[in-house]
Amino acid sequence: MLFTKEWKHPWQRTLMEYAVITISIWIMVIGIYFFKFPNNFAFGGVTGFSTIVSRVSRLSAGDFTFVVNTGLLVIGFFFLGRAFGIKTVYASMLMSFGLSFLERVCPINQPLTSEPLLDLIFAIFLPAVGSAVLFNIGASSGGTDIIAMILKKHTSFNIGTVLFLVDVTSVVISFFVFGVETGLYSSLGLMAKSLVIDGVIENINQCKCFNIVCDDPEPICTFIIEKLVRSATVYEAQGAFTHHKKAVIMTTLTRSQAVRLRNYVRSVEPTAFIMITSSSEIIGKGFLTN
Repeated sequence: MLFTKEWKHPWQRTLMEYAVITISIWIMVIGIYFFKFPNNFAFGGVTGFSTIVSRVSRLSAGDFTFVVNTGLLVIGFFFLGRAFGIKTVYASMLMSFGLSFLERVCPINQPLTSEPLLDLIFAIFLPAVGSAVLFNIGASSGGTDIIAMILKKHTSFNIGTVLFLVDVTSVVISFFVFGVETGLYSSLGLMAKSLVIDGVIENINQCKCFNIVCDDPEPICTFIIEKLVRSATVYEAQGAFTHHKKAVIMTTLTRSQAVRLRNYVRSVEPTAFIMITSSSEIIGKGFLTN
């Protein structure tokens, strides 16, 4: 999970967030520029339309992305004001500059490989990973997300439906501009994009929930508190068959911590009954707080 650590100073958390935003945006830029643009894959908001505009006009895909993102940022400030979010502004401008920068220092006029499906996988996966990390820390890459924020504040439209229709529009146009084959690849990319984003977000936030039924909770709780720097809840229970008194320890850990606790419990009390479940989201101190 990202940002579960309690930072001593707020600026440390802010610095880490912007470092993560920067890395995430460059992951997206690499996926878009080297795999999406050369193959004319027209899915995914502004960059999807960029591939179409670059074909029918003299404006490059990177420059079109820069112009549209800048325009949407201005509109966003007008309609949303201070609630707009500096992280989204930073991410949007970094993406725009990144695409324009690569067009000038590393021009590419044809796909990197002769396998469109291979390129499509990277065109889906890299931007999806970047987007998922951004969403997880409360930021976005701008573009059509800005439209969503405006619609959410000022209208009662179903935002998901509106954004989906925008994406579908670019895919439909790609059939006429680039042909059936590229249009079908774009359709496949549109369908897979949201699934990959959801999957990455779930894996980023995944943690393990423990219920440990044992006779002596003290050493286990001490290990959780002192070695794993977590807390736990302990309550009494009674066996339904033996009627013996038992202690149940409930705690939630990251995946790496879960392995350490499981091994420790098996070493100090081999007869303990351990139930481990996965959770994609935990909200509270030490985990997600927003």
